[in-house]
Amino acid sequence: MRIGILAGVAGLALFILPLAAGAANNETYRQLNLFGDVFERVRADYVEEVSDSELIEAAINGMLSSLDPHSRYLNAKSFEDMQTQTRGEFGGLGIEVTMDDNGFVKVITPIDDTPAQRAGLEPGDFVTHLDGESILGLTLAEAVDKMRGPIDSGIVLTIQRPGAEASFDVEIIRAVISIRSVRVRMEDDDVAYVRISSFSEKTTRDLEREIDKLRDEYGDTLKGLVLDLRNNPGGLLDQAVSVSDSFLVQGEIVSTRGRRPDSIQRFNAKSGDLIDGMPMIVLINGGSASASEIVAGALQDHHRAIVLGTRSFGKASVQTVIPLGGHGAMRLTTARYYTPAGTSIQARGIHPDIVVEQAKIERINRGPRRSEADLRGSLSNEQDNGEDDEEAGATEGDDNGAQDNAREESTAPEDYQLARALDLLRGLQLLSKTMVN
Repeated sequence: MRIGILAGVAGLALFILPLAAGAANNETYRQLNLFGDVFERVRADYVEEVSDSELIEAAINGMLSSLDPHSRYLNAKSFEDMQTQTRGEFGGLGIEVTMDDNGFVKVITPIDDTPAQRAGLEPGDFVTHLDGESILGLTLAEAVDKMRGPIDSGIVLTIQRPGAEASFDVEIIRAVISIRSVRVRMEDDDVAYVRISSFSEKTTRDLEREIDKLRDEYGDTLKGLVLDLRNNPGGLLDQAVSVSDSFLVQGEIVSTRGRRPDSIQRFNAKSGDLIDGMPMIVLINGGSASASEIVAGALQDHHRAIVLGTRSFGKASVQTVIPLGGHGAMRLTTARYYTPAGTSIQARGIHPDIVVEQAKIERINRGPRRSEADLRGSLSNEQDNGEDDEEAGATEGDDNGAQDNAREESTAPEDYQLARALDLLRGLQLLSKTMVN
C-alpha cells in the first residue's frame, strides 16, 4: 500500500514539474516522499481511524491556508455555500470574519439586518469560544462551518472585545441571510444616502435602479450623495469596478498585478455619471475592506468624492476561485490590486481625506439660550418690528421654549459621521452657489 501511495506521489511530482531542473526536481521528490511517509504513519498509527480523503483534504487546505489568510481549499459543500453567498442569500449568523495570528476568529463586520448585527457584534471583536468550546486549533473554514447550522437553531459565541475588561457570551439564533446590499433614503429631501453593505451579483443593478427612482421623484432638488461603505467587507471585483464606474466618466478604476502576465489587468471607467457630477461623500471605517476599498480609492484618487471617516481595513489582494473538477475549488490569492494613483493599500488601508471618529451623541440640557439681545445696553435693531419678541421670550426658559428644545433634541442625529458628512455636503453646496454668484 505504501508503495502505491509513494508511486502516486512521484507521479504527481512528474505531472507538476515535467521541466524542472535536476537539483530542484530531486528536492521536490524528497519532500513528496516525506509527505508519503507521514501520510502512511498517520493512517497506520493515529489513535483514531481517519479516512484517506480527510487526510488529503486537510493537507491541501494546510498548504493553501499557510500562504495567507485568504487562500484556502473549498470542499464541494463549502464551494456550493460560497456560490450561494455571492448570489446574495445563505444561512447562518450574518458575520464576515477572518483568523488572527493567535488563532482566534476576528470579526471584520456584521452584515446589515442579520442576527449578528442585531446581537450587537462589532468590527474588531474576537470570537474565542463556540458553545463553550475553544476555537483554538480550528481552521477558519472549520470555525465558520461550526457557526452555521439549522435555521432557528441557537449558538453561543464568547466574545473578547478590545478595551473590555472581560469576555462575554452572546446567544445568536441562526437565520436565512438574505443580503439586500443596497439601501437608499433621502436626507432632508435634497441629499441621497446610499448604503452598500456588500458587493454581490446584484449590487450595481440595484444601485442604478434606486438612484433612478430618486432622481425621478426628487428631480432638481437632489443636490448631493453620501455613499456609506462602512463595515462593508467587500465581495465581487467586477461589482466594485461597476459601482465605481457609476460615478466616474473616465480614467482608471483599479489595476491588478500578479506573477502571471495574464493577471495584469486595468479596469477603466466608461462615460456616464449616475448623479451628473453632484457633490459626493464616501464614508469608510475599519470594517471597510477589499471591494469597498477599491471604490473608495478610485473615487478619492480621481477627486470625485471626499472620503470621510476612519482608516479602512487594508485588504488589497485578489482571490481567484478555481474549480477542481467536482472536488470543490481552491480560493487562491493571485494578484494585488492598486488604486488609480498606483498605490497599494495592503495592510495600510484607505486614509480618509477627513478623519472623523464615530462619536456617541449625548443630549445636553443647555438651559436658557443667551444672545446679544440679553446683554445690558445692547444696541437695538433699527429694522426690528417687534415680531421677534415672542420668539425670544419662548427661548428664555418658559415651558414653550423647553418643549421646542426637547423636539429639536429628539431629532438630533445619532450617527455622528453621517451628520458630519451631511454638514460637509451643505457647505459644498453653499460654496458652489457663492462661486457661481
